[in-house]
Amino acid sequence: MRIRVLCIGKLKERFYVDAALEFQKRLSRYASVELVELADARAPEQLSAAQREQVKSEEGQRLLARVDEGDFLVALDQRGQELASEELAAQLQSWMNAGKSRIAFAIGGSLGHGQEVLRRADFRLSFGKPTFSHQIFRIMLLEQIYRAFKILHGEPYHK
Repeated sequence: MRIRVLCIGKLKERFYVDAALEFQKRLSRYASVELVELADARAPEQLSAAQREQVKSEEGQRLLARVDEGDFLVALDQRGQELASEELAAQLQSWMNAGKSRIAFAIGGSLGHGQEVLRRADFRLSFGKPTFSHQIFRIMLLEQIYRAFKILHGEPYHK
């Protein structure tokens, strides 16, 4: 299985980078995992609604340029479907069983995903209503993917 994690923005703090690399290393037992960092759009603090949509569109174009036609795209979206770890594992298994050679997880910028990404997405996944920083969220996503593979392989993982 191949997994691509597309992220708007870069990890700057060393401890976030180390955590992401650790989960990428752990996941390598189960899948080929590629982390792709894409530039975020420059945006001042105060934006009009039109400017916000423009920023999301620019970032979305960067994300979609890294999604191949055969990829199964999972958009991380606060309005998406919430799944328990066991449900995510089952969903991951069903995507693999459907013959998807690569699953791409897309983490949008600070404003979220634009409509282009949400329309292209095959599935929208939410980690609940709280807002998380993109750095922490990337680690959370990698940890949940790792946990899903541990569940699928019947291996113990702390609860």
